[in-house]
Amino acid sequence: MLLKVLIALVFLSMLVSLAAGAGFLLRDGGTSRRLLVSLKVRVALAAALLGLLFYGFYAGGLAG
Repeated sequence: MLLKVLIALVFLSMLVSLAAGAGFLLRDGGTSRRLLVSLKVRVALAAALLGLLFYGFYAGGLAG
């Protein structure tokens, strides 16, 4: 159960980072480093999400 909650939290964090990046792009016109930082956070969260999913299927916590 904890694994599913972690996966949901990481996914929601990715959505928040995506919204923040869109806001930075619209507000700053893509000239600030905040957009790049938001992208880096989103990539790290995506890697964490993939790791959690692989672990969940490997351990059997997400199968079935």
